[in-house]
Amino acid sequence: MTGNEFRFFLSCDINLPVTFRVERLEGSFSLSKFPDSENDDPTENIIPELYVECALYIDGAPFGLPTRTRLESTGPPFCWNELITLTTKYRDLTAQSQLTFTVWDVSHGEGLIGGATILLFNNKKQLKTGKQKLRLWTGKEADGTYPTSTPGKVPRHERGELERLEKLVNKYERGQIQRVDWLDRLTFRTMERIKERESLKNESSHYLVVDFCSFEHRVVFQESGANFLLPSPIASTNDIVIVWDPEVGKINPSEHKQLKLARSLTRGVIDRDLKPSSNERKSIQRILKYPPTRTLSGDERQLLWKFRFSLMSEKRALTKFLRCVEWSDVQEAKQALELMGKWEMIDVSDALELLSPVFESEEVRAYAVSVLERADDEELQCYLLQLVQALRFERSDKSRLSHFLVQRALCNIELASFLRWYVAVELYDPAYAKRFYCTYEILEENMMKMAAGVNGEEDGFKQWQSLVRQTELTAQLCSITRDVRNVRGNTQKKIEKLRQLLSGLLSELTYFDEPIRSPLAPGVLISGIVPSESSIFKSALHPLRLTFRTTNGGTSKIIFKKGDDIRQDQLVVQMVSLMDRLLKLENLDLHLTPYKVLATGQDEGMLEFIPSRSLAQILSEHRSIISYLQKYHPDDHGPFGITATCLETFIKSCAGYSVITYILGIGDRHLDNLLLRNDGGLFHVDFGFILGRDPKPFPPPMKLCKEMVEAMGGAESQYYTRFKSYCCEAYNILRKSSNLILNLFYLMAGSNIPDIVSDPEKGILKLQEKFRLDLDDEASIHFFQDLINESVSALFPQMVETIHRWAQYWR
Repeated sequence: MTGNEFRFFLSCDINLPVTFRVERLEGSFSLSKFPDSENDDPTENIIPELYVECALYIDGAPFGLPTRTRLESTGPPFCWNELITLTTKYRDLTAQSQLTFTVWDVSHGEGLIGGATILLFNNKKQLKTGKQKLRLWTGKEADGTYPTSTPGKVPRHERGELERLEKLVNKYERGQIQRVDWLDRLTFRTMERIKERESLKNESSHYLVVDFCSFEHRVVFQESGANFLLPSPIASTNDIVIVWDPEVGKINPSEHKQLKLARSLTRGVIDRDLKPSSNERKSIQRILKYPPTRTLSGDERQLLWKFRFSLMSEKRALTKFLRCVEWSDVQEAKQALELMGKWEMIDVSDALELLSPVFESEEVRAYAVSVLERADDEELQCYLLQLVQALRFERSDKSRLSHFLVQRALCNIELASFLRWYVAVELYDPAYAKRFYCTYEILEENMMKMAAGVNGEEDGFKQWQSLVRQTELTAQLCSITRDVRNVRGNTQKKIEKLRQLLSGLLSELTYFDEPIRSPLAPGVLISGIVPSESSIFKSALHPLRLTFRTTNGGTSKIIFKKGDDIRQDQLVVQMVSLMDRLLKLENLDLHLTPYKVLATGQDEGMLEFIPSRSLAQILSEHRSIISYLQKYHPDDHGPFGITATCLETFIKSCAGYSVITYILGIGDRHLDNLLLRNDGGLFHVDFGFILGRDPKPFPPPMKLCKEMVEAMGGAESQYYTRFKSYCCEAYNILRKSSNLILNLFYLMAGSNIPDIVSDPEKGILKLQEKFRLDLDDEASIHFFQDLINESVSALFPQMVETIHRWAQYWR
């Protein structure tokens, strides 16, 4: 869309129910607490239990029944974050339609907090979208008459800095203000301070935040049956007059007719024998190299359709061909599906693209599943997280994809365990809970019916019970975490409390009645926790470090976190594991450490514990990385006094993580989240910022710290040259699999992972840019070497001010 075009929908054409989200109640509250002792009067200490009553009024009269949110008592701030869908549709609204919101407290009878009313259309007859902050009229029930006596919007003459900023934030979220990550972070930080200052001034005011549904274009009010819009009254001022053009965005009938003629089925006889010319072949090859995120132009779609018959032996062309099909044309869709069945079988990585939201045809999605059936269990496990997310894009709850995942899980208990966890975590998403629960039920029903295996395998009932016990275990670990956090005192006292709980009240965790499959590695059976070897990390959330006994006589160490969403870490570590696999398939082992991560809820999960130390600890105790490695792998004849194997492991792991963190745009790197194993293997942890997001301004393009370069002998040494060589080799290998990586991220577009859900399209485009698909292998090597040189130069003092800013990143 060009800058001069204004595209819009008419409200009378939108046959969807009115939808909005009640988010939270802001403001200062004087809240009572629980009684501290038995002698306290409980009637004086009541925790507020609030709900919001929402009602639609059309032209001042109530329309439909009011809707209530759930009770909320965990504030302040009181957060409902509840999606409300009314029975009324947008097409039924009038220009004077209003929503009323009344907040009630039921902790001691039906107490009224306050109410507010908001018009659904603004003075330009455009539907309001995005976040709306409504000031409650304390002690007043929301008034739905027109004009209302309880307007939620602050009158213009009373608006201050806070209201001005709220309006700008709303524009920012709708994409009307350009995003500049580093500047946005600084701005939002300043805004938070202003909000805190303003809220202290207005202690008595309460604000209800409501998020209205957004559409691809603006929605303009028009009554059903009308074929024109009433012109705005002509004013004597010099205001810009907006003229609505109903032709904008519609299909040009001439072009459409030409397209239909070119694609008519009668041309099929002619097209069968068509062969592309030299120039056309070059154009087709260029199109086939496009990443899956690239949208095809009209001419490109026409070119692929024209030579569809000659492209059937080219497996890479199928996904591009299916993108150029006009699926609304029944005959054209039918012919496309016939050709798809005869096409050269595509690779598994391309089949993932056909499961993206772009492809709605059930036949196309079923074809993709049939291709996935060729993948072995190891490869399928690499993509399982994304395949579960792809269930969001299916047309039905019991889809071919869900049945395929369940059938494969029945043959492999590890797949079954991970599938169950991935699906269970998504049950917290209200929009898709029913769909994921359906898959969960299919898995449970089918597994319970399984008979015992001929090789002594347990029957399905016992296998399912072993998986259910994993959930019981995590619930007990959550309870332990809460108890330990409530202990006053230092970390040592909390550790003592943990060991006391495991040895006393919860001694059944020391020796399980029956072994449980480890949630992180279902192939390992764990039989109990070793209290003396269990501890707590010194951090705000107090994660547990637990040592489990295994049935084969060994131990398994895990970290259990409660209060932190680790789904983003799970995704990043899955990508590290996949990239490690891709590199090893090309005979390049960079000694990466893809430790296991599993989210067991929205704010809880397990991580594999890898014995290691942070670079911050190492440098404070040993002054340098080399001194630390000399302690574990001394060799008087080796480079820098350490064994050649240890140094090689360090160099390779540095190269691997430098490339991977660059591609995935990992941010917030510091010496506390770079860890080093005793054998010289370096690895990264804590992936709170990905896809280019970073809390620090001016991040360097490569995450290399000065101490890492010094451990290789400095920027002029032969070992540093070897490091650069490994980097460039790994970069080119991963570029070959760019489509696979992009497809996997594209399938995560609907997930609730923070750095993806904020702007999926922008995040995936940033990822695509990192692969530099416009360069050949030789040019990409020069590009990557320049990147390394820029980043390393930033660590030393001889560079200019811009580089100096990068050096600040590591301080």
